[in-house]
Amino acid sequence: MIKVFLLILIAILIIWSFFIEPNLIKIKKLDLNINNMKIVFISDLHIAKNDKKRLQKIVELINKQNPDLVLSGGDYIKGHDGKNTLSIEEQASELKNIKAPIISVLGNHDCWYDKNRVTRVLEKNGIIVLSNSNTKFKNIYIAGVEDLQTGNPDVKKALAGTQGKRILLTHSPDIYYDVKSDVDLILAGHVHGGQVRLPFLGALVVPSEYGNKFSYGLIQETQNKMFITKGLGTSILPIRFNSIPEIVVIN
Repeated sequence: MIKVFLLILIAILIIWSFFIEPNLIKIKKLDLNINNMKIVFISDLHIAKNDKKRLQKIVELINKQNPDLVLSGGDYIKGHDGKNTLSIEEQASELKNIKAPIISVLGNHDCWYDKNRVTRVLEKNGIIVLSNSNTKFKNIYIAGVEDLQTGNPDVKKALAGTQGKRILLTHSPDIYYDVKSDVDLILAGHVHGGQVRLPFLGALVVPSEYGNKFSYGLIQETQNKMFITKGLGTSILPIRFNSIPEIVVIN
């Protein structure tokens, strides 16, 4: 009887982790007053060839939040070589239906695939791509650094010429301690919340030098706050457990 129960439990966990939770999307509210604006933050979409409807759902949910601005931590590409991804051209065609300006950095998968192509296509569709650079939106500066794994993030260069309200956008959270000047918020992705998070133990595998500490959530160990999102897609294995994909709304 116990064996039967365990087999049923294992089957339920497999179905949930592989087929249900990865397809859920949670709206995460983050109450940080940034210039009286509503900002949506997304990251790590990793859109597969057969996931166009999911991308359309993401766009729909973003528009329902009625944001002033959308920020993206990158990783649009699924996999390392692009064989399993929805083309960046098709993704950009859907993303341009978002009814707010979009500012993005690129992730490691984007750069492994083709950094120049991803940048070119996104910008052709009205998405600003930052690479150790910044742009001004209303009276707030958005700065973005290159991906840590595939590029050379230069925080000083990214923030050059900025003043007043500033948000720093990064794919990897591991640049956190390199930010020496004051910014209002750092936004990061890349780690997917670990994808599998066990009660009491936290994330089992975190692609960060700082391990579980940088797997998810609001960090404030310096003068700066950083929020690390669980992201929207999956990498390596198409599995999530206790790490529901999310769209972050900063009020």
